[in-house]
Order: sequence, then structure tokens, then C-alpha cells
Amino acid sequence: MATFVDFLHGARPRTLPAAVVPVIVGIAVAADEAKVNVLNALLALVVALAVQIGTNYANDYSDGVKGTDSVRVGPTRLVAGAIASPRAVKIAALVSFFVTAAAGLTIAVRTSPWLILVGALCILAGWLYTGGPKPYGYLGLGELFVFIFFGLVAVIGTTYAASDKFIPLSVFAAVPVGLLAVCLLMINNIRDIETDKKSGKNTLAVIMGDKRSRLLYVSILVSAVCIAAVIAVVKISALLVLLCIPLMFTPVRKVLAGDKGLDLIPVLAKTALVQIVAGILLAIGIWL
Repeated sequence: MATFVDFLHGARPRTLPAAVVPVIVGIAVAADEAKVNVLNALLALVVALAVQIGTNYANDYSDGVKGTDSVRVGPTRLVAGAIASPRAVKIAALVSFFVTAAAGLTIAVRTSPWLILVGALCILAGWLYTGGPKPYGYLGLGELFVFIFFGLVAVIGTTYAASDKFIPLSVFAAVPVGLLAVCLLMINNIRDIETDKKSGKNTLAVIMGDKRSRLLYVSILVSAVCIAAVIAVVKISALLVLLCIPLMFTPVRKVLAGDKGLDLIPVLAKTALVQIVAGILLAIGIWL
């Protein structure tokens, strides 16, 4: 029987920066122009974390029952590794999505009803990543959806929830945040190219091939920081984000050197660190 610790690992804590960073940046944008609604900001954080965890469990469940995660390089999954039953993992995903819906509905009641639709789309996207008859994660569309939901939707939505108004700067701030989230998914998929090919998972990395995927990862990582720095045109202190550049050296070097398999797991952690530090520096720069 799976333990609490097993499910904690199954929530994939290393992916959670993708949920936290856009909320931090969105709140900073709101604080720059308006008084922040603290309760709504905290609820936005709950939504982001819950939908990310729910997506991770849904991915574990769907890949497990389809048998596409039976052979993998990364950490063993709950269902594929027979650590937990498919039913238990599915319930964990549904509970996480319920928390997402409850927190999102509360925000919508306190701000605008249109956020209900946004929340529903987030949950649907989380489930259909590897679930349903035609999971978009198997069609090379995972990175696009991550950019949309963990970049544009998360930052703009958080800013709106925290300030109760649309602030144009949130759109520009959302772009580098979304690109950094894409880098997390890309390095994960580059690591799993060979096993994904065997299981029929046509991720973007599988479609593009190893070499081009690595070049794309580096290009997106560098572009994310450069675009964030461009915000200095309206907020000179946004240049603080450039302080994260030294953290990029190791993951870029390892990816371009052709590290494979287990050697790319530390690169995932380093990429997450870049995302966290860049996000915090950008948030501070915008807030100042």
C-alpha cells in the first residue's frame, strides 16, 4: 500500500516552481499598480499548486494504465511502478482538481464570473495532457500548452485576481515566465526521448530529435531571460533578472555536451533553480 511519502513524491515537487513562479510575478505586477487583495492572491497560489499537482497525478494515472511509463529513465511513477493502484492515483488527481475548482470558484465569486471558464480550461488541460483518446502531450503540443497555462493564463490571471483589473504589463511579464516553464518540460522530454519513442509518446523532443531539441532548449532558456530584461524599458529595475545568468551556465553546458538519461536529472533541478531565481528577481524588479 502506498504511503503518504509515496504520494508526496508522486506529486513531483520539482515541477512545482512552474506553478509558484507565475503567481509571484503576477502578484508583483498587481502590487506595482494597485493594492493587492491578499486573500485572492493566496487563493491564486492554491489554484496554481493544486492544478499542477492534479496534472502530475493525472499524468501518472493515464500513462500508467496505458503502459507508456513502464520503462523510463526518471523517477518511478506510482502506477507504472505498482506503488499505488490506478484508482488511488486517479482519486488523488480528482481531489487536487476539486481543490483547484473550489479555490478558483471563490476567486471568481469575489472578482469576475469569467474566471470560472478559465479555471475549467486549466483543469481540462491538466487531465487531457496524457489522458483522453488523443492526449495532446503525445502530439508534440505539451510545450505550447505549458506556455499558455503556466505562463499567460497563470500570470495574467493572478494579476487580475490580486488587483481586480487587467494590467497590460502582466502580458509582457507572462512571456518569460511561460518560456521558463517550457524549459522544464523540454529537459524532461529530452531525457526521455528513447523511452518515449518505444512507448509511442510523440513529444516535441521525439518529433524534433535529440540535437535540435537541445538547441531549442538553450534558445528558449536564453530568450526567456533576455525578454524578461526587456521589461526594463518600462521598469529599469527589471534588469535584476540578469543576475540569474550564472545559474544558466551548468544546464546549458550539460545539454550542449550531450548528457543523456540519468545525467540530465540534475539538469532538471538546475533548470528549476533558474526558473525560481529568475522569477523572484523579475518580481522584485517589477515591484521596485
